Amino acid sequence: MSSGYNILVGFKRKWQVLLWLETLLYGVGTSILIYTLFSKILLAVVVAILIVGVLLIFTKPWKPSLESAASYMDQHLDAIEYSTGLILIPENELSGLARIQQNRAGNILVEKYKTIQPPSHLKWSFLFFALCLGIGLILNTIGIFPFSQNPVSPLNVSDEIVFIATDSSIAITAPPKLIKQELEIKYPAYTRIKSVITSDMDIKVIEGTKVTWRLEFDKEIKEAFVESAGNSYVMKFTDGIYFGGSEMRSSGFYNFKFIDLDDKAHVSKLYPIEVTKDKSPETQILGIKQFTSFEYSEDKKLAFRTKITDDFGIGDAYIIATVSKGSGESVKFREEKLRFSNLQIGSKDLDLSKEIDLDKMKMEPGDELYFYVEATDQKRPQKNVSRSETYFAAIKDTISDTFAVEGTMGVDLMPDYFRSQRQLIIDTEKLLKDKSKLSAKEYKSRSNELGFDQKVLRIKYAEFMGDETEEVHAAEGDGDDHDHEEEHDHDHDEHEDHEEEDPLAKYTHKHDHENEHNLVPEEEKKEKDPLEEYLHNHDDPEESTLFTQSLKSKLRQALNEMWDAELYLRLYKPEKSLPYQYRALKLIQEIKNSARIYVHRIGFDPPPIKEEKRLTGEIDKVHGFRKIADITEVDTYKSIRLTLNRLQTLITAREKEEIAETDKQLFREAANELAIKAIEKPGKYLTTLQQLKWISEDVEIPYEALIELQQGLLQALPAMPPNAFKKEQPLSEINELLLKELEINE
Repeated sequence: MSSGYNILVGFKRKWQVLLWLETLLYGVGTSILIYTLFSKILLAVVVAILIVGVLLIFTKPWKPSLESAASYMDQHLDAIEYSTGLILIPENELSGLARIQQNRAGNILVEKYKTIQPPSHLKWSFLFFALCLGIGLILNTIGIFPFSQNPVSPLNVSDEIVFIATDSSIAITAPPKLIKQELEIKYPAYTRIKSVITSDMDIKVIEGTKVTWRLEFDKEIKEAFVESAGNSYVMKFTDGIYFGGSEMRSSGFYNFKFIDLDDKAHVSKLYPIEVTKDKSPETQILGIKQFTSFEYSEDKKLAFRTKITDDFGIGDAYIIATVSKGSGESVKFREEKLRFSNLQIGSKDLDLSKEIDLDKMKMEPGDELYFYVEATDQKRPQKNVSRSETYFAAIKDTISDTFAVEGTMGVDLMPDYFRSQRQLIIDTEKLLKDKSKLSAKEYKSRSNELGFDQKVLRIKYAEFMGDETEEVHAAEGDGDDHDHEEEHDHDHDEHEDHEEEDPLAKYTHKHDHENEHNLVPEEEKKEKDPLEEYLHNHDDPEESTLFTQSLKSKLRQALNEMWDAELYLRLYKPEKSLPYQYRALKLIQEIKNSARIYVHRIGFDPPPIKEEKRLTGEIDKVHGFRKIADITEVDTYKSIRLTLNRLQTLITAREKEEIAETDKQLFREAANELAIKAIEKPGKYLTTLQQLKWISEDVEIPYEALIELQQGLLQALPAMPPNAFKKEQPLSEINELLLKELEINE
């Protein structure tokens, strides 16, 4: 055969190998990923076979032949002039010219065949394999899937379980020995912690973890048990192995016990169970005050951040928002659940942001919003739930303010006309808005009318505060004499022309001359004040008010603001009057929210006294009340104290005393009392608890161990509280003589 023919044969084989390798890489990569996720080798092998079988239908690695190789050479080597097929034909079957071309094609093929590679997608299959391998290694390292849990802890011979026979008699046959011990720990799936198989029997797990014990003995035994908290659980026997399982819910202790064919019991030492509770998520709202208020005209949006952390992953988080509308008995509540847009389920640490638009919540002036963030973890079957503090937001109500005190009944003494300042503001703003549509005369007339209304309101407030109208007028007019004198003259003339229609008649005094009111008798001058029953000092106008001194000064400021507002309205400049009106309204609202009287709950209401029985001195129907209560403190360590007494007897008697069945029951009860303290400090009390367990199981312990057990129980008892008592001391003869001399010389 020529060298060209050998090149074609090698090219064909290489082509087939590449196709086979490409198919296998896809199948093996997929099987690695499946095994990482599910830890089942059989499933991985089956999947690999299926993937390879399906791909073989498409790749067909057996299909490339010498003719296919020659055709591929013809397509990729122009110099060969489609003559590669001549190399496959025997030389004796070719003509002379064909032999020359065959020889030429062979030389070209030898020269350039290294530049041609068989067609394949090997790099893509290798990339897929590397990707699956990398994902598998990552999942196996961090354990992100619960199915990727693999046994990692090798058996430790130093942790071997040692059994002690409860019967101290000499055994005829050797007792069974433990040849295999395993503790498999399967953490809850939501924790994403790998399973562990270990020979260490000490258990430190998360609540809800499932543990499985497996014990194998060199000889046949009757039964094996797991004992915990005074209960005994039989271990199942399958394929020569005893196994038992439990779901850990609380801390405690346990031990193993088995009975051999001679009905002799063997017990192991105690092993601690430490169960850690799954913590609830920690939720905190940041970037916002506890209470936020908005003006109706401003942008009413609440922007804040929420930080949530959990030990094993957050299950869900949302906002519970409650909108309060109305007041008193007509109040209504609407609750909504708001979601976060950037919530990532399963993350252990989240920093979420949220913006609440009060307009989208359909809130109006006076409405309030109460909201908090609630978060849950992924614990099963019962989730842990936590919530943040409650935050508040309100839209200020410029018309009315509400107030409530828990446990009391509010009495609002503010008159209805305290809300009319807002109406003046609305009318003034409407006048400015309609200015272009009104004539100058009509504009000035409406401005003057608003000034008159402001004056009426100011006088009403002055009267409510307890001031006389003239006093207020004079006191507040000191600073603006040049303006207010003209206004006063104008009002005076208007009063003369329209005396019968004066709307302020009931708020002012009519006098014929300057000193006439001094001639009126005091009884006739006083009119009944409608607020008289609420006032404290009716003679002093400075004290005749419902307000404290600080509130009274605020009301005085409001009156001053009203005076300036009235001034600019009378001067036909309502735009300059508005700032004073707003300041007056703000002061009025502050006074309204502060000046309230509350009626507190009534306490003890004694029964009425019968008048016919008063001062008679008859007490035959008066019965005393005596209650006798026996207050005894429950001794939580009663069994331990009794055990100490019994141990002292055993230690004194040495080998003469035998342990009765009642003693065993007493020791078990003492062990239960000690176990409560041992759970908190297992390193301190575990040895004592172990010795107490063995002595209750008829395990013979030496004399020194009894003393050690007694000392351990004494340490477990709490210190006795001091008990004061009278102690008699004998007197000496000298002291008696001294006391007699003192009595004689008194």
